Amino acid sequence: MSDSSPLPPVRLPAEAELARDALASPLLSRAVRLARWAGPDTRVGAGGELAEEQLPAAAAELGLSGDEDGAAHTSEAWNIAVDTGLVEVVDEEEGTVAVGEELGTLTAGSPSDVLGLWLGALDVVLADATVPDLDDLAGALEESGEIDFSELDWDPEAEAEFLEGVLGNLYLLTVTDGGAGDGPVPLPALAASMIVPDDMGEPTDDILEQVSDAMMRLDDQFRLLEPIGLVEFQPVDEALMAEVDADEPVAGPDESLAEADVARYGMVRLTPLGLFGIRSRMLEAGVPAPAVGDLVDKGAGTLLDGVSTFPQAAAQAEIEQWLARREPLDAARELLAAARGADAGAPLRRLRCQQALSLVGAEAEPALREVLDDAELGGLARVWLAEHGVADVPAPSEDLIFWLTVDTIAAQLSLEGNSDELQALVEGLAAQHSGFFSAAWRVEHPATADVLEAMGRLHPDKKVAKEARKAAFKARSASAG
Repeated sequence: MSDSSPLPPVRLPAEAELARDALASPLLSRAVRLARWAGPDTRVGAGGELAEEQLPAAAAELGLSGDEDGAAHTSEAWNIAVDTGLVEVVDEEEGTVAVGEELGTLTAGSPSDVLGLWLGALDVVLADATVPDLDDLAGALEESGEIDFSELDWDPEAEAEFLEGVLGNLYLLTVTDGGAGDGPVPLPALAASMIVPDDMGEPTDDILEQVSDAMMRLDDQFRLLEPIGLVEFQPVDEALMAEVDADEPVAGPDESLAEADVARYGMVRLTPLGLFGIRSRMLEAGVPAPAVGDLVDKGAGTLLDGVSTFPQAAAQAEIEQWLARREPLDAARELLAAARGADAGAPLRRLRCQQALSLVGAEAEPALREVLDDAELGGLARVWLAEHGVADVPAPSEDLIFWLTVDTIAAQLSLEGNSDELQALVEGLAAQHSGFFSAAWRVEHPATADVLEAMGRLHPDKKVAKEARKAAFKARSASAG
């Protein structure tokens, strides 16, 4: 991936559902069937591959006898069975096999055990996906039996890194708000994400050719990755393949495909199982890749800090799961206590606390009444009580109103930066309160000066913007003094 910013959290199904998907994936299910089919008479070669003369019977076991690629699919499934321990080679000289220990995992193991087995199969398939065509390998074999990589123009580490990068970008596009979500991603866009520099305007012919070449490589690789259940893939149209063979680059990343069928260029999406798989590999590599549900057993402070950077929908889902494990009144008190603070992250914690409390029912009322006189929490407590139609709520003082306004804008700045929504809020505040800036600079909030400076940047009226900047200067002078 192109930057080191935190990844958005992924929403995954329960482990049991993912395990069912893993067992239903064509490649693993075939490997399991062959492991159960294998017996004392089954013979393998020196590398554990199924003996040639036994391929027809194995293919028949899988229902692939009439498939022109049946032998290849059967060999691939057998290799997965051996590599994941579903089948064990017990005598290399005799070429005999036995049931592997891992086969019992599928019947007696937990969903987590099944997913661990699937991840092992995924590792094998990913390694296979970065290997050149067998004909190319044969041509590069030297007399010594070693492969001359320079003859292939193939760098195994670079190939693996490229594919990992592509899958990382596909993962990011899937989990990011406003990204692909559950929808498929066009193959040219995915290839371009790895090749076209971020600051490039119109791609050069050389860049377009690289994107075309990468697209064709990815087409081959995703065909291999689909049977393990990692992706759903619609391959590149064969007619486009002919164009690429004729040295005609496919549509580039900035070219409009509106006149053509985008799907002809190949479409790919990660399945829920694929999201689980890529996230697992990221975590193993030390890349923080959060998932909704990670914080359910944590304290309220960890929850509020954690969801501060989450997109809105993911934050709500995480909070809902956290609340589901707690009594409403206890949860409200814990959230309110965690929302206190004068640090830079406190305004956003309070905003997320307000979001969390909006999901708590009337049972939380005593906790909100307890903080009505609290300088930091009294404002949001009044908002909650008013929204729930509670009677006898004391009116807020003017100081509290201004403090809550500054706190809210500070939270929005942390969350969204200079967004259109925040600009609209700033314009509305200035329009509703003619003396807003003359009073706001006196607000005893750590973020007062920053908020006023931001209002000066955001307000389109030069006169109002100048007022905001002058108020910010006064606020800084007052805090310094």
